Amino acid sequence: MHKSSWQNRRHGRRSHSQNPWFRQHGSNERHNAEAQQSPRHSSHCDDEAPSTSSGTAGSSSVPDLPGYYYDPEKKRYFRLLPGHNNCNPLTKESIRQKEMESKRLQLLEQEDKQGKKIARLGFNASSLLQKSKLGFLNVTSYCRLAHELRVSCMQRKKVQIQSSDPSALASDRFNLILADTNSDRLFTVNDVKVGGSKYGIINLRGLKTPALRVHMHENLYFTNRKVNAVCWASLNHLDSHILYLLAEETLYLTVLNSFSRLCLMGIAETPGCATLLPASLFVSSHPAGGDRPGMLCSFRIPGAWSCAWSLNIQANNCFSTGLSRRVLVTSVVTGHRQSFGTSSDVLAQQFALMAPLLFNGCRSGEIFAIDLRCRNQGKGWQATRLFHDSAVTSVQILQEEQCVMASDMAGTIKLWDLRTTKCIRQYEGHVNEYAHLPLHVHEEEGIVVAVGQDCYTRIWSLHDAQLLRTIPSPHPTSKADIPSVAFSSRLGGFQGAPGLLMAVRQDLYCFSYS
Repeated sequence: MHKSSWQNRRHGRRSHSQNPWFRQHGSNERHNAEAQQSPRHSSHCDDEAPSTSSGTAGSSSVPDLPGYYYDPEKKRYFRLLPGHNNCNPLTKESIRQKEMESKRLQLLEQEDKQGKKIARLGFNASSLLQKSKLGFLNVTSYCRLAHELRVSCMQRKKVQIQSSDPSALASDRFNLILADTNSDRLFTVNDVKVGGSKYGIINLRGLKTPALRVHMHENLYFTNRKVNAVCWASLNHLDSHILYLLAEETLYLTVLNSFSRLCLMGIAETPGCATLLPASLFVSSHPAGGDRPGMLCSFRIPGAWSCAWSLNIQANNCFSTGLSRRVLVTSVVTGHRQSFGTSSDVLAQQFALMAPLLFNGCRSGEIFAIDLRCRNQGKGWQATRLFHDSAVTSVQILQEEQCVMASDMAGTIKLWDLRTTKCIRQYEGHVNEYAHLPLHVHEEEGIVVAVGQDCYTRIWSLHDAQLLRTIPSPHPTSKADIPSVAFSSRLGGFQGAPGLLMAVRQDLYCFSYS
């Protein structure tokens, strides 16, 4: 009896193994068991490195285990916990960084191979010329579309920078570049390797193809404090000075007491200030017979976030600074100040040229205009009020002063009609989460330029918000290496060609019209 029952059980197991349904079911169970055991095996040090070019960490075919990353190419789990005794430590940030780097390299390779790019489908040089001859395009539309076509065909070329101190060029990193009105000079703020910042002016008159060579003129001014904002100032003549804001600095003084322990003895605070630096202090930054060296002026202004210089005749020789919950308008000649209280920190400013208005962008997302004819003790000085959903980082007034463009820390770029106080256009694709990033508007070419926190430079059409081009950074993406750009229709002066300058790390690149 026992023998027959044992034969029946053996026969049942044999029949199950011959049934294809049971074979498939058993293989799935073994696969799941191996997937659950693989995290334990991945904790040991082995020679196999995980692949991060396959996509996101999770996959729809395998369970998502907390603290582990599943690699579809290796078909196994890898530990994500930092500090673990593992020869292949991974973090989600490192995986995301490697994916972004792979994407950047692919875009750079595509740009090098594909010399001519099409910004809009169906538009090229021959079709534009033919439509213009047939009368389908007026002169304004033809020039705008021709500019868009040439922007999409700009190619990257490295600029050779000459300086009296070549060793400094190899170590100092570009933090900011700012072109003057005529685009023949470029003011630079460079981060020094030992700490701090120094300033320079690049003469762009030698920026001509095929040999792109420029000369860097430096001075002895050096600061160990952060530069919050910079703009060109026209005190003696057009762009005769540079106005920049230095952040406050706090030094903690500590000494050793009798028990050999550090004790806080006091705090030394250096207040923030606004400084007017004459451009003539930079050697040979002006042609022969230029102006004499001017005087450096400094104004004690604590906690300033932004600055702007006025070219309006009703606020002549004045500059504004955006502070925490306050706006100051200061006269350089008399030193007189007007103060306007606000409800938030002012992060962006620009004076209107014709109307006596000062536009301000706040951390709260509010954009308002100050009527400069009203005194600080008067009422009704707020002329216009607009609202974003995030902190406003840049405000640009268009030439006819009927529209204003603003960008915020949520990556939103909007064009506002000041007559109706409504958003008439929005530009998609800009990336920003918390950085104070500028916005560049060029109406002559009809384009908008902005560098995102992902280190990509994007160019839009001003008229219909079409994204014309996305330029990857020549260097690996990093929050500390966001490129600084300057676009001009006349790079190097009145005889120059339109193009884009990009400064990142120690290098300067030129994207010129071909």
